[in-house]
Amino acid sequence: MALGHWLSVHPDARSRFGERRRGAVLIPPIERVAQTGSTNADLLARLAGGEQVGEGHWLIADRQTAGRGRLGRGWNDGQGNFMGSTVVHLTIGDPSAATLALVAGVALAKTVAALAPHIDAQLKWPNDLLVGGAKCAGILMERTGNSVVIGIGVNLIAAPELPDRPTATLASKGAVLDRDHFAGALGIAMIDALWTWRQEGVASIVRTWLPLAHPIGTPLRVSEQGIDGTFDGLAEDGALRLRVAGRETMLVHAGDVELRRPVEEER
Repeated sequence: MALGHWLSVHPDARSRFGERRRGAVLIPPIERVAQTGSTNADLLARLAGGEQVGEGHWLIADRQTAGRGRLGRGWNDGQGNFMGSTVVHLTIGDPSAATLALVAGVALAKTVAALAPHIDAQLKWPNDLLVGGAKCAGILMERTGNSVVIGIGVNLIAAPELPDRPTATLASKGAVLDRDHFAGALGIAMIDALWTWRQEGVASIVRTWLPLAHPIGTPLRVSEQGIDGTFDGLAEDGALRLRVAGRETMLVHAGDVELRRPVEEER
């Protein structure tokens, strides 16, 4: 991996996202590299090698040659897009590490809402951000020991073509955002969401996440089980509540969930 250099955080990002904790605005360290295989893989390797990577440290890349998403999917390197990873070090008393996907989702959705308020972006459980029903961003979490690396990819100007779902860019919706400005804003929003997760618990994150998501009643499909239902919110522990016809609402704790077209559109 090439040596990186450090980005300063745009003052506007500080004013929009700088929650004051004990009187100080926390600013995340952001390291940029021109090209790498995967920012997630790089941070995992550093941690495995014993490097002391501080919590909240971000590694972002101009290009990724081996980017990936959940379930081993590839992800477009899309120069000009946001591709970055950060680290959370788990401590005694922290909520379940799996719920960090909700934390990252809240930070991501709030960042887009603040920088592109005219865009109707919606979270989809467990780890996607949609624009007009098409995937615009995704979250990938990987754990090593007591550390979790959270990778986030955002289609700012380019989107991959996926065989099983539509994709979109923020630029195509009229939001042309500077990548480095976006990185600073996201980093600060992540600090704030992580603080809420630790201090107020998962239930507080869930309450914040729900208004940022697609509405109750949205048709969904849990791919692995082939189960269709409608979105019925989240449980307090962050599990998906899926209302299935003829059955009680079921809880989904893990899985690949897709938007499902209404029956009349499938005919």
